Amino acid sequence: MKINQFAIVPTTLADEKKKMQQIQFIRQADLQLSPHRLLRRLLQQSFPEVTSHEAADNKMANLLAADHLDALSLTQISDDIKPLHIDNLILQLLGFEAGRDFQINAPEKITSKVNLPEFNHEALTNDDLVHAWYQLLITHTTTGQTFLDQLASRGYYHRLKDLPKPLFFNGKAQPVFDTSKLIHEVVYVESSQDSDHDGLRDLLKAEITRPVESNQQPVPVLYTASPYNQGTNDADGDALTHNVNVPLTEKTATANTLSDSQPAPVRIPDPRVVNGHAKQADESFGNTFDYSLNDYFLARGFAVVYAAGIGTKESDGLRTTGDPAETTSTTAIIDWLNGKRTAFTNRTANVAIDATWSNRHVAMTGRSYLGTLATAAATTGVDGLKTIICEAGISSWYDYYRENGLVIAPGGFPGEDADVLAEETFSRQQQAGDYDRIKNKWQHQLTEIKDGQDRDTGNYNDFWNARNYRKNAKNIKADVMIVHGLNDWNVKPRNAEKLWRAIHDLPINHKIILHQGPHIYINNFRSLDFTDMVNLWLSHELYDLDNHAEKILPDVLIQDNTSAENWQAYPDWGDPANKTTQYHLTPNSLSTDTSSQETVQFNDQLNKPTFQLYAKDNNQWQHDLVKPSSPLKGHRQFFKAPAQTNELVMDGCPILHLDVSSDQSIGLISTELVDLGNFKRLKPLPTTLARQSMALGYHFRKEDLREYELAKKETSYQLISKAHMNLQNRNALTQVDPITPGQTYSIKLELQPTHYRLAAGHQLGLIVYATDFGMTVRGNQNITYTLSLANSWLELPHL
Repeated sequence: MKINQFAIVPTTLADEKKKMQQIQFIRQADLQLSPHRLLRRLLQQSFPEVTSHEAADNKMANLLAADHLDALSLTQISDDIKPLHIDNLILQLLGFEAGRDFQINAPEKITSKVNLPEFNHEALTNDDLVHAWYQLLITHTTTGQTFLDQLASRGYYHRLKDLPKPLFFNGKAQPVFDTSKLIHEVVYVESSQDSDHDGLRDLLKAEITRPVESNQQPVPVLYTASPYNQGTNDADGDALTHNVNVPLTEKTATANTLSDSQPAPVRIPDPRVVNGHAKQADESFGNTFDYSLNDYFLARGFAVVYAAGIGTKESDGLRTTGDPAETTSTTAIIDWLNGKRTAFTNRTANVAIDATWSNRHVAMTGRSYLGTLATAAATTGVDGLKTIICEAGISSWYDYYRENGLVIAPGGFPGEDADVLAEETFSRQQQAGDYDRIKNKWQHQLTEIKDGQDRDTGNYNDFWNARNYRKNAKNIKADVMIVHGLNDWNVKPRNAEKLWRAIHDLPINHKIILHQGPHIYINNFRSLDFTDMVNLWLSHELYDLDNHAEKILPDVLIQDNTSAENWQAYPDWGDPANKTTQYHLTPNSLSTDTSSQETVQFNDQLNKPTFQLYAKDNNQWQHDLVKPSSPLKGHRQFFKAPAQTNELVMDGCPILHLDVSSDQSIGLISTELVDLGNFKRLKPLPTTLARQSMALGYHFRKEDLREYELAKKETSYQLISKAHMNLQNRNALTQVDPITPGQTYSIKLELQPTHYRLAAGHQLGLIVYATDFGMTVRGNQNITYTLSLANSWLELPHL
């Protein structure tokens, strides 16, 4: 086991003593005790669940300090406390098992990476013991949290009195707020728009969970804009899903797919007349959408707000899937939290209520659509938004549903589109009375979305341009933390990389964490102190704590793909100044020194049984695409480099330069970059190591502990990156050109960004084909493509 901790704040011994006294772990008088008595005091404090000295003695007797010497005996008979004793005690307190995980006579040789204290002498002093225990408190246990967090979940802070709130230790907020007395309330925020055109400004439901202590002292806010929060219409979305077994069609040539037209100005209704003010909301709520990272911060002096936005249950408006109206809906909540907008206690009485409990410092959190709206809000520069933690967020909706002039599905969801997602999240229709009043407007809205998304051409048009947040990245004032999976084929890595490059030179703090997972959360990984990192970040951002989070946290942190539990810091991701290597395409091979004058071909039409098989089983298609002997022979071109003699660390966007022709007036090119060879690789999904083992507070919610592990069986390949292009968009995204059958065109195809360690012995493979059964339309058309290899090469960026 390897525990990687990046959120530890460097300290001095004097500061360690001060902080341990502040949390009442030691008293000033304890520092005058003999070493063995001080050790006894430290051990007693490490068992907060006991209330008597006898019970504590029993706990200590079960810890082994050395062969035939338990911890209780050590504190009773000897002042000769050695590093061996402390290392053994610390490892056991962290959850490591003596005799299995480490040896009592040589604890320093533990194979797991643990933040053990270092000593340069044998007889330990009180200063050594204080330092050792401080290190223990901030070190992660085998259950994925610091020892101090574990103590807190066992009642450590609960038993103490007169603790300051908030309380910080090693730069991070501590769980000293009472989660048994959380306040749950609902307000209705008035937006500055009328997206359902009923003559009234949209009211937006917001659900608030906050510590009772916020009635006396304002607290910062974690705000998650979740269109799924009020329920989803999954069956209706499925019914609206588009058929992807349709042909690729010829597009009308145009120099620019964007128009010069500007949206017509819309008259905004006047604000509601306020009939009075209240200090208490009229409405509460029970169980609702939860994100365990948000839950973790409730005990640490943060409020949590969820809002589903326009077109959702008990809010006004219509769903729009990512356009400026949805952004306005998102920032309206921030305005209210920042004291700049009105909210009401209910939907009809017009009794206003202020967020007096908010300190007007807001962070946005969440994954996927939730992280997307955090990015959207940040690009407005809205006041009060101090930071976003964008996990797997979309930065341009075109890059989610389209690519280079093609309709492209998010991985795993062929046929989904902007209209499908709008229907799935239009939870207003779940209340019959409300839906009866709005259904005609909603059907008209759905038609407009369907027409605007334009599945016929896949062009980048005004609809998609309005949903491209990156064009407004220069407006971002909030600090940004991006979290994304390098194997996320739902919200593809391009969304993170393009946003990262767009904000790279802005005068803000920005961090990015790249993991090896698909579309997942990572706040319960054992190998990474992600929650601590976020705690350090948010304590700095929202409580204005000078903990140097912006300097301590790595700018770029990447999980290694070749070994488990390995995370490495880098100065950048996808640096344009990275080195590049050119691989020439020769028949069946990739070569760094040999070019070819030959041409090769493949045809895109499959026999009917094979086509039907792949249409139903995309995984089988992917397997056969990479398989050496495959039904796809003749329907792809496979280029392989020699096995690596040394490792190669790819970093950035591979670019395929290709001379290609189609024998029809239509054509598409797809490509995959793969790691070949029979090796043990990381499993595609993290393993659940222990159920409900990570406590989020005292007698509060819990989270499963997970981790990526190496598979026990070898696999023959790993997908590294992929890309797609409509050949009619070969010159520019916004330009559509005709295709003359048989004419060769030079294209430049940028693959999805990656960071991938190709280990020695592994082999790089490039596959060029047309129909991608998981993502493109599947016309099964009789199109033959010819690749001219003389001017075709792969440009690979690497460290």
